[in-house]
Amino acid sequence: MSDATIDPTFADELKSVCRTTVGDELRSITYFTEDDVEQLYLRSDLDQTADLVGFADHERLGFRSQSAYRNTQLGEYEATIRMFENGYLSRVIRGPHGVWVTTDSMSMDRFEELTSALESVLEEFTDGVDTESE
Repeated sequence: MSDATIDPTFADELKSVCRTTVGDELRSITYFTEDDVEQLYLRSDLDQTADLVGFADHERLGFRSQSAYRNTQLGEYEATIRMFENGYLSRVIRGPHGVWVTTDSMSMDRFEELTSALESVLEEFTDGVDTESE
């Protein structure tokens, strides 16, 4: 992992759209690529004990598994939502990078809004992602 995986403007944009869409239910925001992971936000009442590298290893499977859903009657893959005892993890991947956002409980409409907002930002900043190591 490198120390600076994400442009500060990009990081600010991701934080802004998550905060605007999710509000007080936002728990954390983590950006990842095939090679790097960087936590961008962690709500102050939460402990920084998550194994980000372990989570990233699991969420990176999404780079490959998206193709399994191509050409189905479900339509194009948009996001993955995982339910846990104390919250939710929503993962959005576009091109060579992705974000997972953890939240408290919220409506499916808000998850859809979050996905749409993250898709836009990820697509906008795709050109700035270092893909030489792929």
